[in-house]
Amino acid sequence: MASDEAREKWRNTPHSPGVYLMRGSGGGVIYVGKAKDLHKRLSNYFSPSRITLENGKTRALIAAIEDFDYFEVRNEQESLLLEQKLIKEYRPRYNVQFRDDKRYLLLRAPRQDSFPRFSLVRIRREDGARYIGPFVHSGALKETMEWLNRHFGLRSCSPRCPGVEDYRHCHNDIIRHCSAPCIGRISREEYGARFDAALGLFEGRGVRDHLEELKEQMISASENLDFEQAAKLRDIRENIEKTLEPARRFARRGFSDLPGTVNPESDLAELAAALSIPLPHVMECFDISNLSGSFIVASMVRFTDGCPDNAAYRRYRIRSVKDTPDDFASMLEVVRRRYSRILGENSALYNKPKGVSAYRWLLQLRKEGRSPITVPDLVVVDGGKGQLSMAVRVLSEIGLGDMPAIGLAKRDEEVYFPERDAPLVLPRDSGALRLLQRLRDEAHRFAHNYNELLMRKRVQESRLDACPGMTTHRKQLLLSHFHNLSRLRAASPEDFAALPGISRPWAAQFHAWLKGLN
Repeated sequence: MASDEAREKWRNTPHSPGVYLMRGSGGGVIYVGKAKDLHKRLSNYFSPSRITLENGKTRALIAAIEDFDYFEVRNEQESLLLEQKLIKEYRPRYNVQFRDDKRYLLLRAPRQDSFPRFSLVRIRREDGARYIGPFVHSGALKETMEWLNRHFGLRSCSPRCPGVEDYRHCHNDIIRHCSAPCIGRISREEYGARFDAALGLFEGRGVRDHLEELKEQMISASENLDFEQAAKLRDIRENIEKTLEPARRFARRGFSDLPGTVNPESDLAELAAALSIPLPHVMECFDISNLSGSFIVASMVRFTDGCPDNAAYRRYRIRSVKDTPDDFASMLEVVRRRYSRILGENSALYNKPKGVSAYRWLLQLRKEGRSPITVPDLVVVDGGKGQLSMAVRVLSEIGLGDMPAIGLAKRDEEVYFPERDAPLVLPRDSGALRLLQRLRDEAHRFAHNYNELLMRKRVQESRLDACPGMTTHRKQLLLSHFHNLSRLRAASPEDFAALPGISRPWAAQFHAWLKGLN
């Protein structure tokens, strides 16, 4: 149940829109939600009604809450964007929406094309096109784009460079939805000017003038008793307002732009004081992921000055551990591979002064900008004493034994040190613990995503595809249950038929096919 401090924090929350993060007993994020009025919305958790408690999921969530954070925003669009961002980062167990890779829509405007057209995409690519968004109201965005195409006479056909042949199969010009630049009805320059004017509306230029013009047309249609047309104009106006409602973009894993309780600079200073170490400007965290026993992978994420340094993230396929998961051996391998490479690629180590350790010399090279891969000020291992011991053992073996390292255990969020038996327990609401949690959660997310990527690739690129009657669903079932080809070969037709969606005749056929594989 929520602590007295959390209830007192709720009583002081503002009556403003925002996003909130519920934290469980370990300090991890268990739920992310948004609200038009933070104070009223949070009352459902800290002063729930009988009707609220009738929902089993809500009741379980309320029972698990120990603390919470919140971020104030300016409007609903910002709250939707921030909620999506935080759910994708923390993957809370009580959230369902946004946990996949789905993203909000972007407007793509390829101005470099001969006759550019607007299109809607979900991924921003480095292709020279102008991207605007994301937009949270997809329906309003589509209606606005359709109105812009009609209003400015822009093409909506798919060919990149439409010509006469494409025009023969198009009716947009006939119904006056397109200015038909493909057959020279208007010049390329005039079409480009129209496209730029429409693009300017999405960029915020001339919005007020268009809204006023639509309002005048709506009033005129209403006075002429053309209420159907007035309603259409009203809907167009509302869609434009909803689509172009100003909102800040919240960069992925960038906490410096969040309007709320996270302060990387102060959290970093608090962490340094709690661990009694110099300010750890660069921190690296390792995590091991075993997804259904199929793949054993590891991740290394780096935070610089308390914020994610995405370009420095690394992921690893564990080579020394097969079939049976072994987190200790996996941690030993990934730490060795990471820091052995740093040592191997720093030729300046040959000029290391006598009496100076390799780690201290690498720190000096980092300070002077002479190290191709820089060493961190602090290594964080996701795990307790065992995982930390493996990491420290490897660091000592490769000559980096004086590199500071700690372990963060998930269960009770205890901080372990190599030279101490008793762990350090940081206050649940301390910025130091929150910073370590963000670092650890990011390493977990990165490793988990890599594991899922490998699983998807395995499903798509499998030797099982050659089997007659094999479908994606059957293949996914078989791989998720048996994990690899050797286990499939050792199974019986009855084992296959026990899986949902696999019939006995096909199971026998598949078993016979496996026996014939080389």
